[in-house]
Amino acid sequence: MYRLGIDLGGTNIVAGLVDENYNIVAKASRKTLSGRPAAEIADDMAAAAREALKIAKVKFDDVDGFGIGTPGSVDAKTGTVIYANNLGFYNVPLSDMMFERTGKKWFVANDADSAAYGEFIAGAGKGTNDFVMITLGTGVGGGVILDGKIRSGFNGTGGELGHTVIQMNGEACTCGRDGCFEAYASATALIRQTKQAMVRYPDSLMWKLCDGDINRVNGLTSFNAMREGDTAGKMVVDNYIGYLAVGVTNLVNIFQPEVFCLGGGISKEGETIVNPLEKIVASDNYARFIKKKVKIKAATLGNDAGIIGAAYIGTQK
Repeated sequence: MYRLGIDLGGTNIVAGLVDENYNIVAKASRKTLSGRPAAEIADDMAAAAREALKIAKVKFDDVDGFGIGTPGSVDAKTGTVIYANNLGFYNVPLSDMMFERTGKKWFVANDADSAAYGEFIAGAGKGTNDFVMITLGTGVGGGVILDGKIRSGFNGTGGELGHTVIQMNGEACTCGRDGCFEAYASATALIRQTKQAMVRYPDSLMWKLCDGDINRVNGLTSFNAMREGDTAGKMVVDNYIGYLAVGVTNLVNIFQPEVFCLGGGISKEGETIVNPLEKIVASDNYARFIKKKVKIKAATLGNDAGIIGAAYIGTQK
């Protein structure tokens, strides 16, 4: 049995053929080239799907299901992308457009939900029933799975975990509010915090790690400096984990999932970020006196989570 999933991102379109054991047996990609007409993007999505099938020597009729993970708000019943600002989509009937190009019906879901579902069925959440995942990237995306089902609200826009406020009148967020979790815990926020520390501490090793060019700072600069014994780097990391812990503790208090998963590039730090975060959350969350504890884990599937989740998210009952 095969299912086909497409991870539609702001930069790349990646199609993957997934088998019944959640292994990706073939992939193909195209550049998204955001801002062009939706019809052109759909053309390339269909082309990537055909290429993946060709690589695997599998026909469309041999595939049992098709799914797409897309940025933005989605009406899953109609397969319409209600709004995706980074793609320029507004009320785009993506499922219908893909049917016109492939003759197959496609299930459409939010990309963060798709990634969370992929980790739930095949990664860090495998074997659980209640699972929450956040992705620490340009923003903070999120996916909530309760009783084995994605929960995205009656209008498909729920699960925006990055847009809960952790600091009243705090840093401005791209959503229009101030003090959002995303404004403090995204990779973008960490890079900003790192640059601010470098300006305050001109002798920091972080300058050497980016060859004296502050524009070369990335999400790992402070972590790498910390490992080298740099005081300013450690301060940035400690503060960042503190911000992360506030948001995660809030979400744990709301959902109390069996596993709380961290995805995105920063999650590759693994135990360096998971261990201190888990200690803070364990001591601060409301259920700290209860024996059953939420486990905090780093995602295990990387970019494949979105493909696997897109392929299978339509199978939920």
